[in-house]
Amino acid sequence: MTFIAAPPTAWEWIADHRGEILHLAIQHVQLTVLAVAIGTAISLPLSVYAFRHRATYAPITWFTGLLYTIPSLALFVILIPITGLTVWTAEIGLVSYTLLILIRNFVVGLRGVPDDVKEAAQGMGFTKRQLLWRVEIPLALPAIIAGIRIATVSTIGLVTVAALIGKGGFGQLILEGLNQFYNTEIILGALLSVAFALIADLLLLLLQKVLTPWSRARPARVMPERALRRSEELVAG
Repeated sequence: MTFIAAPPTAWEWIADHRGEILHLAIQHVQLTVLAVAIGTAISLPLSVYAFRHRATYAPITWFTGLLYTIPSLALFVILIPITGLTVWTAEIGLVSYTLLILIRNFVVGLRGVPDDVKEAAQGMGFTKRQLLWRVEIPLALPAIIAGIRIATVSTIGLVTVAALIGKGGFGQLILEGLNQFYNTEIILGALLSVAFALIADLLLLLLQKVLTPWSRARPARVMPERALRRSEELVAG
């Protein structure tokens, strides 16, 4: 008589695969952080340029919007003959999907800085570069970080798709679970992805509150007189 071994319980399987789960968690975090960091590094100068030269905003958002509409799986397949089954195949796709979100939010934030605040700073002798880094970007931080939050949560979800090219973090658990018809891996991969997204969003929200203490407990619209006082504080600093 042949006996079929019973599948391990969920807790037994998790205990036996702790090292693998930790490795996939690190991979998921690395892929997400790198994609959002590169996306931010590309989006910030493009956003400043689009803000300063309004005629370029439509073409920039049109191109990044085009990238955003390409299905993630199709984009990875297109990239494989060029970059192979490497981390850069995943990162090029992931970065592409962050650009539209980031650029739109960055430009909205920069446009939301009141004109009287900028005029006050210019009257104090600020150059365009000083105005940007010491007044406009600090006051635009709520919108900037909001864009980073959206891009981060979106990227965390998209990283799971990268499991199809072997670079998927928690998505690898889901893929292996589907291949082996083992619900523990599927549920664990999904739950860990959701938990990571919630934790990342909470951490970025806390970062926003730390970096923008003047924006607490007030309406979302920036009041000119409050913004002017913040500008004066930045100039004094």
